[in-house]
Amino acid sequence: MLHTSNRADFVRFSLAQGVLRFGSFKVKSGRQSPYFFNAGLFNTGRSVGRLGEFYAQALVDSGLSFDMLFGPAYKGIPLSTATAVALAGHADMADRDIPFAFNRKEAKDHGEGGVLVGAPLQGKVVIIDDVITAGTSVRESVQIIRQAGAEPAAVLIALDRMERAGPDDALSAHSAVQDVASTYGIPVVSIASLHDIMTVLADDATLAEHREAVAAYRSRYGV
Repeated sequence: MLHTSNRADFVRFSLAQGVLRFGSFKVKSGRQSPYFFNAGLFNTGRSVGRLGEFYAQALVDSGLSFDMLFGPAYKGIPLSTATAVALAGHADMADRDIPFAFNRKEAKDHGEGGVLVGAPLQGKVVIIDDVITAGTSVRESVQIIRQAGAEPAAVLIALDRMERAGPDDALSAHSAVQDVASTYGIPVVSIASLHDIMTVLADDATLAEHREAVAAYRSRYGV
């Protein structure tokens, strides 16, 4: 069972850090979105430490069985590191020390060589990223994990936008997150989702002015 408190707390934390903002933003898809989420703005020791705790709690809450973490370059590198640290100190992990690995964008031709850094990929591997937009980094990660003889067990992301892709007159049937889950047959776990953002909006009078725009955006593009 996912703790709704962890989800709502993460939305509020993201707002406090300026990672989640409301207004009018042109996003990568070309749409005007009433909210913007940029995990790259978790950029201090304290905020990344707290972020790792949110990832760890979401993974523990999911009840999934896993052996290690994998962070796709580049954003996944600090995310997998911070999550592994947080899991090591988590009360429900019974002192398990979870290994992690990440990839380089370019193969190294000296030293140990190769594109992988960290622990050997083995067992059930959780891929950690910030969001899923096109699913490209997930596809590459799944290939790397399978080539190593390990098993992709899940994808863990910070925010599920719950949003269809494509032009307005030809929207995809599913969201990017749903497509990844069905393509690779693995669950996608998110710390929070657009639903959780809307729940916080409904509960916070100081954010009331944004409720209508976010609700309209969800009804137009949401799943």
